[in-house]
Amino acid sequence: MSRIGKKPVAVPDGVTASIDGNTVVAKGPKGELKFVTNENVLVSLKDGEISVDPKDQSKVARSQWGMSRTMISNIVAGVKDGFEKRLEINGVGYRAAMQGKNLQLSLGYSHEVVYETPEGITIACPKPTEVVVSGIDRQQVGHVAAEIRKYRSPEPYKGKGVKYADEIIVRKEGKKK
Repeated sequence: MSRIGKKPVAVPDGVTASIDGNTVVAKGPKGELKFVTNENVLVSLKDGEISVDPKDQSKVARSQWGMSRTMISNIVAGVKDGFEKRLEINGVGYRAAMQGKNLQLSLGYSHEVVYETPEGITIACPKPTEVVVSGIDRQQVGHVAAEIRKYRSPEPYKGKGVKYADEIIVRKEGKKK
C-alpha cells in the first residue's frame, strides 16, 4: 500500500480543480496546470479533495499510484503559491546578472554564458552571487535550476561554482608535501 497515495489532495481556497477522464486541471491565482494520469489509476473529486486510487492491485498500478498523487499535489501547490529554487555562485569573479530576459553568467570561462529564460519561468538576481528561479511548474523550475548549475558545478577542493542554496559541498583535502 502506498502511504503517499492514500492521502487525498486538499484543494485550497482560490484554486479550482476539475477532472475530465484521466486529465486533472487546476486553476489558481498564478495560472493553470494540467496533468494526465496513467490509465492504471482512478482519480475522483469529492468535497474539495482529490483522491487517487489504483485501478486494480497489480504491481504496475500500485507503482504509479503514489507518483500520480504527488504530481497532482504539485500542480495544486504550483497554481496556488508557485515554486522557487535558489542558486549561489562561489568563486573569485564569478557573478550573474539579468540582461533583458536572459541570464548572463561570468563563470571563469573566456566568454560570458548567456542562458535564455524559457516560457513560464522567472529568473531574478537579487545579488550578483545569487540566482532565484521561480515558476508554477515544479518540474520545469528544477530543470532550469539544474541546467544553470551544470554550466559550472561546484568543485570539491575550493567549492567554486554554482550550487543550490541548501546544498552542502563535501570538501576534499589538498595534496600533501
